[in-house]
Amino acid sequence: MALSLFTPSVTGMDAHSHAMSTISTNIANLNTVGYKKSETMFYTLLGSQPVVKGNNSGLYSSRTDIDGVGYYDRTYVTDQGVVTSAAGSYNAAINGTGNAFFLVNDASGKPYYTRAGAFETRTMGGNTYLIAPNGYTVQGFAALEGGGFAASPSDIIINPLAKMPSKPTTKAEVTANVPASDVDSSSYGITVYGPNNDGKTMNMVFTKVEGKINTWNVTFNIDGGTVVSEPVEAVFDSSGQLQTPKNINLTVNWDDDQGTNNIDLDISHMTQYDGSSGITHVSQDGRESGDFVKSYIDTDGVLKARYSNNQTVNIAKLAIVGFEAPDNLEAVSNTMFQANPNCGDSYFVQDNVVQPDALERSNATIEEEFSKMVVIQRAYSLNAQSFTVSDEMVQEVVNIKT
Repeated sequence: MALSLFTPSVTGMDAHSHAMSTISTNIANLNTVGYKKSETMFYTLLGSQPVVKGNNSGLYSSRTDIDGVGYYDRTYVTDQGVVTSAAGSYNAAINGTGNAFFLVNDASGKPYYTRAGAFETRTMGGNTYLIAPNGYTVQGFAALEGGGFAASPSDIIINPLAKMPSKPTTKAEVTANVPASDVDSSSYGITVYGPNNDGKTMNMVFTKVEGKINTWNVTFNIDGGTVVSEPVEAVFDSSGQLQTPKNINLTVNWDDDQGTNNIDLDISHMTQYDGSSGITHVSQDGRESGDFVKSYIDTDGVLKARYSNNQTVNIAKLAIVGFEAPDNLEAVSNTMFQANPNCGDSYFVQDNVVQPDALERSNATIEEEFSKMVVIQRAYSLNAQSFTVSDEMVQEVVNIKT
């Protein structure tokens, strides 16, 4: 019986020693990206013991060691840390909700969940993967060739083309004025792109038709190729507006077997007024080729490749996962969690919650942890004093008996 005197103080010192260790861990991880603080919670052993109904006296404990204190740790999983700017092509933070996590897989394909978005790349087996700080592969929805993304997540692999080919011009629109007097011809340069070139100037030449009012022959020529079209007569009305044709169908045959373009040219906004022949507007859907510049995470959580022609190509979209009961996630480390049945069903978060060039900091603060430390240290000291008093009492009893 005498030994039971020590149980409350011994269990108290053990519990508060563990609590001090938890605080120390929080303080050590104040600058750890995506870290989620833990707090040691206490409960009485009396309340934790199973009880059974007695014959005459109601409920009683089924064990004798019912005094003292127990403890467990609670991790603040959904308590969001401060999101701060952190330049880096693959840095990303989840902002605006605590119930959203990056999905990562270990080498065996087992899923884990994290808020630590300090991602980097690693080349393995000839492929470049996006990986988490602990080496797990980041999961995402791969971009589809025709647009959109895959329905199921997979390892994000970053293998963009080293060079984006040029896009041939298929549609073009030009707005310009044909001088109504004092000229017999007027020329307009339009840049078009071929399957294997980065743009050539196609000249559209208006030549006045003898004996016809407000009527012009339209012909084309281009450096490095031949332009084929049906004979075209452009006719303007008395107010200077183009009557016919509105569109011209062209075929550009590039020299040296460099391919062919079919171009629908819209000239419906051409005018015939007195004055200059300057072009006021040209647009076309082709583009020059481009060299790969960098890959990065965009504001919509999409990993993209950028090219020197200022074009981007989608690679994959980060998989963001939420849970019905996220606070029940099991901490594998304080930046990595795994699911269990108590988390409920998981789902992919559709809202745009990813902030690029940023990281979520630890949700532990030095002020809060030091204030807890003072309380825990005081409680530990009180338990130590209680142990000393119990020891002195037992020693006194022993001395009396002897």
